[in-house]
Amino acid sequence: MLVRRALNWLKDKITSKAQQILLTILAAGPIPKHVAFVMDGNRRYARRNQKNISQGHKDGFVALKRSIQMLEICLRLDVKCVSAYAFSIENFKRLPEEVDALMGLAEEKLVELCDHGDLLDQYGVRLNVVGRTELLPESVQQAVRRAESLTRHHHKAIFNLCMPYTSRDEMTSAVQFCVQNAAREGPNAIITEDDIDAQLMTSLGGSPPLDILIRTSGVKRLSDFLLWQCCENTQLQFTTTYWPNFGLLDFVPIILDYQLKVWRS
Repeated sequence: MLVRRALNWLKDKITSKAQQILLTILAAGPIPKHVAFVMDGNRRYARRNQKNISQGHKDGFVALKRSIQMLEICLRLDVKCVSAYAFSIENFKRLPEEVDALMGLAEEKLVELCDHGDLLDQYGVRLNVVGRTELLPESVQQAVRRAESLTRHHHKAIFNLCMPYTSRDEMTSAVQFCVQNAAREGPNAIITEDDIDAQLMTSLGGSPPLDILIRTSGVKRLSDFLLWQCCENTQLQFTTTYWPNFGLLDFVPIILDYQLKVWRS
């Protein structure tokens, strides 16, 4: 508790040099290879700050941009993969104006990534848009294709932007592929857990096993995100910070907790 209070106090005071010292200390311990975020709390953040819902989600996408910039920090810590839950397939059931605002923001940020790709180039980050992209408006699909193609040659790190995505859909697609493949092989074909795992969208994108899943805003549920990937050794972390406010000093206690558990195991 005392450490967390100190980190909260430092949020607006920490300098780049202090960040570097902190990262150097953290890097001396075990570091997760794959960290995932459920970016929750945008709408509640908007209400709390007397903003409309679309503005709250816009702040969330601004924070998403900051998280991409924070990949530099992840690279220094040797985190190889970051996954973020940006839009669920179920979100299409929301009010049309809210969905339209989210789609517009998604296109805007993807275009911005393309126009400022030097950051991704500098740190070798490959962007994967994971999910049923055919459900997106055509203009957003075009932005997805362009953003992915510009980073296909990168191999140092992976950023999975999950939209529109649900884990049930991912697992269903993987099982369907395995069944179809088994039917071609004949009646003696056997479908194994490894076969299904190999056909998951994250596996196809080259992601390592999931070490930590973080959900912001204090809500303690997975909401159909990376359910298969969470089934074994994934460490679940829930923070009360709303996603638009989530930053490095919210991340530090999570890494420390991961390191402690690794050392104790």
